[in-house]
Amino acid sequence: MSDVTMLPVFEPAPIPVKEILPWALFGGLILLIVIYFVSAGQSLPGNEMIVHEFFHDGRHLLGFPCH
Repeated sequence: MSDVTMLPVFEPAPIPVKEILPWALFGGLILLIVIYFVSAGQSLPGNEMIVHEFFHDGRHLLGFPCH
């Protein structure tokens, strides 16, 4: 009688690139829009500083100059 133990072999699951790609592009677009509003909020039309004040502290944390 032998005491050989067989370990299971795990194969990595395939990544469905065709299913992930549209969501990755959508997420990238949303990220670019957010970066635009955070970094260029003062260029919005009008004299209101709502976007600037809303993102003011976040700009400082990200290193964007805003003064």
